[in-house]
Amino acid sequence: MAERSKTAETGSDIGIDEIITGNLNKFTAVPPGYFGQPKKGHLIFDACFESGNLGRVDYITEFEYDLFIRPDTCNPRFRVWFNFTVENVKESQVSAI
Repeated sequence: MAERSKTAETGSDIGIDEIITGNLNKFTAVPPGYFGQPKKGHLIFDACFESGNLGRVDYITEFEYDLFIRPDTCNPRFRVWFNFTVENVKESQVSAI
């Protein structure tokens, strides 16, 4: 059963699979409330290329991110692979994903 969530704008009840509809395109994950240019270590995720399937990234801490992988094209019940890039990593930065 799909996880359920409410949208902030409308308050309507939607499933998690409905939220993840496209690939991320150079998405910078920054701490909540941070404004300005990304600093070194603010990871930039990209999946806007053929076979990319990263739909959403949630910033948890400087070293932890929740990644939401889009379902496989031929079978939406499965997520058996992932393909995306990460940029702007600090030297020796280790992150849990």
